Amino acid sequence: MATHRTKMLIIGSGPAGYSAAIYGARAMMEPIMVQGLQPGGQLTITTDVENYPGFRDVIQGPWLMEEMKAQAEHVGTRVMWDTIVDIDLANGSPFRAVGDSGDEYFGDVVVIATGAQAKWLGVPGEMELGGKGVSACATCDGFFFRGKRVAVIGGGNTAVEEALYLTNHASHVTLIHRRDSLRAERILQDRLFAHPKISVLWNKVVESFAGDPLAGGLTHLILRDRETGKDEEFAADGAFVAIGHAPATELFKGKLELDEGGYIVVEPGTPKTAIPGVFAAGDVMDHTYRQAVTAAGTGCMAALDAERFLSGLSVDLQGHVHEAEAAE
Repeated sequence: MATHRTKMLIIGSGPAGYSAAIYGARAMMEPIMVQGLQPGGQLTITTDVENYPGFRDVIQGPWLMEEMKAQAEHVGTRVMWDTIVDIDLANGSPFRAVGDSGDEYFGDVVVIATGAQAKWLGVPGEMELGGKGVSACATCDGFFFRGKRVAVIGGGNTAVEEALYLTNHASHVTLIHRRDSLRAERILQDRLFAHPKISVLWNKVVESFAGDPLAGGLTHLILRDRETGKDEEFAADGAFVAIGHAPATELFKGKLELDEGGYIVVEPGTPKTAIPGVFAAGDVMDHTYRQAVTAAGTGCMAALDAERFLSGLSVDLQGHVHEAEAAE
């Protein structure tokens, strides 16, 4: 077991964490990043990325994350292969965190970039065909289904918004819902029912996704009718699971304010949490956009605000950090 000290402790990786690390390192904050269970975040399970600025050709998500990691390390970030399992935010800066390895981490400021994960159905074929016809992000992958028939699974706001968005690309969109009514807001439902390229299948449960991961990808879904119990094949070129996202905030329950969806509450327009010196960036605080480029932007914001916060701090003889008194 070892003890690591830094001006900036970053919990989690991905576009938000790496951007915070790059800006923090360039500001001489010598950041330490503890990567977590999924180094690189959701982009490491995303194959084709076509909407990240700066690349004219399609790039691979894992490659982009490796490049961000390399850049962060190049400018001075220490990247640790560990997962934070406990953190003390109540006693102020420096904040103490404990890794699964038993190592202790002390940071004058903390940037939380633990991200969020799409909720999946957990049925056969879902993971095997992920990125090969099955997706959880229409904004990310809808472009690849131009002129094709796709399905959206879900019945809330996310599902309806994804279905409406996909009409910009797909020839037809079928919304598959396990109940006989939607949970989405009425205005969204009205738009959905009025759209000529969208149809709805009611009382259907996805039993599995079928196709060949090595050749052609998804070909069809197996649906079970909840009223009759019968299974049927539904042909589709693409399927988008839209049953919500789950932010990785279990570690911060009871320590930071979370909204009803479990996302960290921040001061509007900033990455600042209710605890001075603690910042949140990326999907862990953003339930609206959930894009790599917006996550990277909030990571930058967190690092800049952290630098400003540290510039207004003083350290007492015991090594504790306090807000400096304003000059008269």
